[in-house]
Amino acid sequence: MNYSLLSVPSVSRNVWTVWLRNADVFRKTWKVNLIPPFIEPFLYLLALGFGLGGFVGEIGGTSYIVFIAPAIVAISIMNSAFFECTYGSYVRMYYGKTFDAIIATPVSLEEVIAGELLWGSTKSVIYTTLMFPVLILFGVLSLPSSFLLIPFSFLGGLLFACIAMCFTSVTPSIDALNYPSFLFITPMLLFSGTFFPLSVLPAGLQVFANVILPLTPVVNICRGMTFATFPSVLVFNLVWILVVTALLYVVSINLMKRRLII
Repeated sequence: MNYSLLSVPSVSRNVWTVWLRNADVFRKTWKVNLIPPFIEPFLYLLALGFGLGGFVGEIGGTSYIVFIAPAIVAISIMNSAFFECTYGSYVRMYYGKTFDAIIATPVSLEEVIAGELLWGSTKSVIYTTLMFPVLILFGVLSLPSSFLLIPFSFLGGLLFACIAMCFTSVTPSIDALNYPSFLFITPMLLFSGTFFPLSVLPAGLQVFANVILPLTPVVNICRGMTFATFPSVLVFNLVWILVVTALLYVVSINLMKRRLII
């Protein structure tokens, strides 16, 4: 059967049953899941903020550790949603046969995928929230504006969850997911204004990073919330995220339908 990639998915509140199923599994393994959000920002801030920051000094009048703090949040938003909806979804789809079990109920395949996307973005919210005690301890957040990072992490997480599901839908094996991880995620982690300002790059790369790389607008908005400064460019970043997320939400669900329904 052929499906248009732009066909609007038909979903109902059944998507929340999929979300609840994944949340229940998460609660059963909470001890393991709660460790990374604490350790990751601590290591980044200690090694880069204090270690490398001692040589870098300030960037635009801002200490290096404060400069990279919002980028660390953005990276966590990206990684938690992306890896949940690639490796996590692939295991549930192929090895655990969870998708098959769920669609044997009144829940449709479209609702299963939509529930996966919502859970991926929820993981971003959880990880961002758990990072706050560490970030506050290091004194790298401007409060209360930084609390906006928590609701924003859902939107940023949904963006990367949709991107991840697109990769999952065309990946022939779980080992092949290493390609988007290393060839897509890693370059974004380095060249999206995370650890140095984009202004130091050649003009062409600046345009590419600002217009093409999904992590860049997420970093920009996180940095604006953390610094409590909201330049007009953040409006463009927010619109970019909303439009691309809406498009990829539709495309990712239809790609998964094309893969799973023969």
